[in-house]
Amino acid sequence: MSSLTHADYLALRRFPALDGLRAIAAVMVVFFHYGGPDWLQGWAGVQLFFVVSGFLITTLMLREEQRTGRISLKEFYLRRAFRILPVYLLVLLVTAAGSALLGTFTSNGIGPALKYFLTFTNEFADGSPYDQSWTLGIEQKFYLVWPLVVVATGTVVLKRRAGAAVLLMLLGLVVVNFTVSHRNPGWPMHYFSILTGVLLAIALHSRRGFAVLRPLTNPVAQVFVAIAFASVHLGLKPVAAFMNETGGIQGHVWIIPMYAPATALLLASLVAPGPVTDFLSTKPMQFVGERSYALYLVQTIAATGVAFVLPSLSGMGQAVAVTAVGLALASVLYRTVEIPMIDLGRRVITRQRAVSQKRGTQQGAPQAPAPQSAESSRLATIGQAQP
Repeated sequence: MSSLTHADYLALRRFPALDGLRAIAAVMVVFFHYGGPDWLQGWAGVQLFFVVSGFLITTLMLREEQRTGRISLKEFYLRRAFRILPVYLLVLLVTAAGSALLGTFTSNGIGPALKYFLTFTNEFADGSPYDQSWTLGIEQKFYLVWPLVVVATGTVVLKRRAGAAVLLMLLGLVVVNFTVSHRNPGWPMHYFSILTGVLLAIALHSRRGFAVLRPLTNPVAQVFVAIAFASVHLGLKPVAAFMNETGGIQGHVWIIPMYAPATALLLASLVAPGPVTDFLSTKPMQFVGERSYALYLVQTIAATGVAFVLPSLSGMGQAVAVTAVGLALASVLYRTVEIPMIDLGRRVITRQRAVSQKRGTQQGAPQAPAPQSAESSRLATIGQAQP
């Protein structure tokens, strides 16, 4: 059983294990919010999402640049808009409309918080039925800024880009000390997780960086890495308790710099085939992983329905019920909104490329690169469900 080669890694058009990781992360978060066991520390599922997001977004940009010689910011933002906005805005509309019908539009916080939800400054909003969307505020600012940094630091200059990521991580660590009194204390630390994924993507794209991480891609090593990661995860609670209120910051904020690198090492091992990859790629994992974004957004609506039908339900029973109802709702959104809008976004980009090619031909300029193949397009959407 050999490790993955760099050429094999660059040839990969899909990372199937990430479906399973997204599934686990989404269910962990729902369990954390609705009665799951405390030892699970489901809040960390958000950090897992952040690392995966930074890794995938950067990997896609680096591969686009390698394939075409450039990164199209316009196409990047279009893909993000068609991927994120439709479901996000629809669930927000349903939440706000439902609150208005129940007469709680202002009292439950959704009304006053709309200005934050509509500008993706969610992490600065007070509590409301859409409170879980604070992560979208973190993610959207990363999507806005990081592609500009990648382009500004120059074509294929991986060291420069890695340096920019490290500087931003250090900035986040410094700024966290000024957010102690904030409603979401330590929010800059979440960018540490995203940028950890960014550094992993840059390292794996580089021949030298991949050589350092390559031993992790051995199938046997993959098992040991997964066990080590599980041990780190189970240790979150005691470590957070030990670090709590150090410098006035909550313990779970301080352990993010430990958890994010552990997640990155796990991701590095999961890009290759192996027993853990096989498990995370099973159909049930894929089913939940593909619906993880919608599941994350509809969890409050699902919980409201469960509470109405079974008001006395609590603990593990409540967590399982909310997850099941949430998955049912997420499946509807996945098929009727997410997939159609992603496909629409691809058609819009393809039409724009065709127009650009036509203009370039008429003006005697070199033709733009051909649209991505279906398989490449598949890579461009996997793993990008945000929490």
